[in-house]
Amino acid sequence: MTSIQLLPGKKIFFASDFHLGSAPADRSRERERMLVRWLDSIKSEAQVLFLVGDIFDFWHEYKEAVPKGYVRFLGKLAELKDSGVNIQAFTGNHDLWMRDYFPAELGIPVHFKPIEFDVISAADGTTHRFMLGHGDGLGPGDWAYKNVLKPIFTNPFLQFLFRWLHPDIGIAFAHRWARHTRASKSGKPHEFFHSDDMEWIFQYCREVEQTSHHDFYIFGHRHLLLDMTVSATSRYINIGEWLFTRSYGTFDGKEFELHLFENDPKYLIPANRMTN
Repeated sequence: MTSIQLLPGKKIFFASDFHLGSAPADRSRERERMLVRWLDSIKSEAQVLFLVGDIFDFWHEYKEAVPKGYVRFLGKLAELKDSGVNIQAFTGNHDLWMRDYFPAELGIPVHFKPIEFDVISAADGTTHRFMLGHGDGLGPGDWAYKNVLKPIFTNPFLQFLFRWLHPDIGIAFAHRWARHTRASKSGKPHEFFHSDDMEWIFQYCREVEQTSHHDFYIFGHRHLLLDMTVSATSRYINIGEWLFTRSYGTFDGKEFELHLFENDPKYLIPANRMTN
């Protein structure tokens, strides 16, 4: 994808970190129903929908099997895709074992790293440059994930060995591992460090901006709403999560906006704009 010619009256939607399947199960099912309601609410305006990683709390595709469940959500994605909405998915650190199920069954491409694209406004033909991805492993920190966990999880031989486990064993083990994550434990947004140096994705955006300009850097992963100035003409926006805030972003060809779905508007204030 190199450019999107936005049609009159249409928008691009961005959402991340649904963590479907996270414990407890009843909250995950309610979150799935909420996502279906949200998808219904946007289908008349959506030209493009980006699902920006950690769609699932765990996802692994065996050759002939995928984790059970999520039928309401997957069915609604299929409906939107069949109606003409361009849906693009990204892997996150929780669902990085996505492969060909989304492309083959739903016609939805899956991206494994950040992408760049232009959006051309229907109103005046102006062009805005985007960089978009989940955000895990970017920037100067997160040494253990980048140098230990991710190489293990993405190692082809280890993935081959994992596939030899019966799905009842492999998936059950993975769900137990996922229950130890912060998302499953609390559901609350992560901490904003109140320091540019500690926001590693922001540092990554600054580094990229020095050699290649983008009007918008859009990421998830941090479980925070963030809107930070990268340069005089460039912003880093983190679109948050759906365990607590239920936030998403939209772009209409001119303005990028953050929204909440079925939640108290007080949570819409980006963490980096809050005062203690």
